[in-house]
Amino acid sequence: MDVDVLFAGVAIRNLDTSLPWYRRVFGREPDIVVHDNEVMWHVASSGWVYLVCDIERAGRGLVTMAVRDLDAFVAEAADRGAWGDPIESVDDAGRKASYADPDGNRISFIEVAAAPGT
Repeated sequence: MDVDVLFAGVAIRNLDTSLPWYRRVFGREPDIVVHDNEVMWHVASSGWVYLVCDIERAGRGLVTMAVRDLDAFVAEAADRGAWGDPIESVDDAGRKASYADPDGNRISFIEVAAAPGT
């Protein structure tokens, strides 16, 4: 399989309620407003996170994004008013900070531990 671009969708109930929360987490406005019920952030060279209004699916999402410096990300998000769970260790794999959006979707940020010898 050869994937060129990944789109990770998060179902929400209401864009007016969720958009301010995602602005605080991502630290900016969406990169694309598709229409009144869908917006998108370009979060990696070939990765996007999008919000879409879908009441039946809202609140059941899980999205995880890797960042280089989890402590810096968490501090910056907190400065913008976005608070999540305390950073937790994930065995020897790294560390994770999880956030719940207004609908209960879990948005996590991880810092992957360097492989031994790298």
